[in-house]
Amino acid sequence: MQGIADYEFIESLGQGNHGEFFLARRPERLPVDAEYVAVKVVGGTGQDAFRRATRELQAFAAVRSPYLVTLYDAGQQGGVFYYSMEYLPAGSLAVPATPLERREVYRALAHAARATQALHDANIMHRDIKPGNVLLTRTAAPVPEGTDSDIGRREIGGKLSDLGLSQVLTPGATVTGMGGLTSVEFTDSGLLRGEAPSPAGDVWSLGASLHWSVTGLGLYGGLPTHDPLLTLRKVLTTAPELAPGLPDEVADLVRACIGDVVKRPSPVDLAISLESLADA
Repeated sequence: MQGIADYEFIESLGQGNHGEFFLARRPERLPVDAEYVAVKVVGGTGQDAFRRATRELQAFAAVRSPYLVTLYDAGQQGGVFYYSMEYLPAGSLAVPATPLERREVYRALAHAARATQALHDANIMHRDIKPGNVLLTRTAAPVPEGTDSDIGRREIGGKLSDLGLSQVLTPGATVTGMGGLTSVEFTDSGLLRGEAPSPAGDVWSLGASLHWSVTGLGLYGGLPTHDPLLTLRKVLTTAPELAPGLPDEVADLVRACIGDVVKRPSPVDLAISLESLADA
């Protein structure tokens, strides 16, 4: 498989916003302790691609959070922009490498919410939070005292990725793009109707991601993804509905996230609630 610059691509990791992600071998010049990295190749060339790449890199540079994927390198070859970041083999909430326990889902989304808060503190809105953009981390938990085993259980966490649609919030700002069809059910319908972007839109997306990650169902039921126009019509004309059997404490959180804009929790408050559920 062809690479870019001195990155040797191994396989595609899928499409992102305005680009494609690839698994690549770490170039020797890159001073990180990792055998593999993920490389995003920004789609297109010229001024539009330059603006997209610059916006994404500026968002990464403006925020420091342990719950945001780590950027390693960026460059341009033949008019094509790219950047590399840490590769997380545990997968994402959308496609985990191994089945997840409920508490692990809560923990990963809590971390994504903390990354969202860090973005908002820098006056940046992510605009495409969904299960596929919550990458999973796996670390060894401390071994409890008094146990015979020297092997701790795994700890699953999360890191928010793909800032391809991130936007600095300024007075009078409007949405200048949106994610693909798979993002629609995780996007606040107010934004789809042309309302001004705000941090509350990311909170809506976190709530929708929580609902999907726990139930496997979207807030709009099955969507006719074979037809983009029908999908948009259903989202814009159907009220979000929670799946039956959702635990009461989770249902309350989802309702709060997708409810009245001025009453939605902050990302950090949502994170605290999710961490409490994970620890219960």
